[in-house]
Amino acid sequence: MYDLPPELTVTGDGYIRTVTLNRPDKLNAIDGGLHKGLATVWSQLRDDPDAHVVVLTGAGRAFSVGGDIDWFSDIAADDMARYTIMDDARRIVTEMIAFNRPVIAAINGPAIGLGCSLAVMSDIVLMSTSAFMADPHAAVGLVAADGGTLAWPLLTSLLHAKEYLFTGDRIPAETAVQLGLANHVVEPDDLLTRAYALAERLANMPQRALRDTKRAVNLHLSRAVAGVIDFAFAAESETMALRAFVSKDEARR
Repeated sequence: MYDLPPELTVTGDGYIRTVTLNRPDKLNAIDGGLHKGLATVWSQLRDDPDAHVVVLTGAGRAFSVGGDIDWFSDIAADDMARYTIMDDARRIVTEMIAFNRPVIAAINGPAIGLGCSLAVMSDIVLMSTSAFMADPHAAVGLVAADGGTLAWPLLTSLLHAKEYLFTGDRIPAETAVQLGLANHVVEPDDLLTRAYALAERLANMPQRALRDTKRAVNLHLSRAVAGVIDFAFAAESETMALRAFVSKDEARR
């Protein structure tokens, strides 16, 4: 039923689906296959009539450490590849916001960059005590277009969003809850148990009411994102190209 690269898996039966970022040897760093999978999985889940609730997690000891450096270096200097990636990144954001079933993020380890964005664009976020969030886009010379600049100002204060987006500092699990970026902190061994117990509860609720409630709440997010997304992705593409140019210039010296 699901047509996905091996870097992203969908498993489960009954009414619960588990979406797993599946590059554990690379701490689930986002490469081309995983990025494409994240852009297409939400429409496929929407077409699965038995998928009432989704649990989103990472294989191994990380949720996702963000973009794979080797992959990033390959696409940054290629205009066509960069435009394609920006289109897919936009699709990840818009598809997650439009997805009408509850998504429970089980953050089992570091959630960095796009990994952090996937977490905060979910509906309920459970974080392991060993997990943390961070969005270091600006610290490495990029605009944080794929989530940080879009979602954080609605979840926490503008001042907190600016501080952590400007600095890229780590946000421990307890602090993430205090800031409004996560719901609960859970011991590592209990993380998936708690996530599936909550998923089971939601899966057995009246589905039309649950889905339309999510859609109504997410209208706030979609309207806010619509006013920012064009500039954010254009700016990220430009800063990505600038980074590639600077890297080439330094290599020639």
